Amino acid sequence: MGTRAWEGLTIPEAGTFDLDASHTHVGFVAKHMMVTKVRGSFTEFSGSVTIAEDPLQSSAELAIKTASIETGNVDRDGHLRSDDFLSVEKFPEITFRSTRVVSHSDEDFVVRGDLTIREVTKEVTLKVEYGGAGTNPWGAEVFGFSISTEIDREEFGLTWNVALETGGVLVSKKVKIEVEGEATRRAA
Repeated sequence: MGTRAWEGLTIPEAGTFDLDASHTHVGFVAKHMMVTKVRGSFTEFSGSVTIAEDPLQSSAELAIKTASIETGNVDRDGHLRSDDFLSVEKFPEITFRSTRVVSHSDEDFVVRGDLTIREVTKEVTLKVEYGGAGTNPWGAEVFGFSISTEIDREEFGLTWNVALETGGVLVSKKVKIEVEGEATRRAA
């Protein structure tokens, strides 16, 4: 297998790559009390990217275990797992499935797909930065990427909030999603 040149980039030959959980971070950022950012992540997830012969026909999917949410605060994590937010007992997964590559310029791609949270599916647009491809010290083919998007959590039924006496709300409607990742070619 290996890599190939495509429009000035060195990309993997066609095939399916699985997310390497030990080298991938699925995170998010939301504003708290309209004055500071709270960061969190999901520690359990799986996903794959299928690189097509025509790279613009490539696809990706991701499944995140909602109960694996971590923000560094036990009480907040418990609240986020509750019915006020993710309702992890009823909705154990958040999923994403790409539908198309919209455009690209150098290593920057725009990808659209369907994000499902609490059984509500909305189309989202991802900014994807391709990080490069290579072979790791153990002989496995890998490539890296950075992904970001912003969603309105209320569109997915995550509407819990508290109005503040000073104006604004406790938790922002907008949530930024950030994924830093590495994927490894699936064994044949």
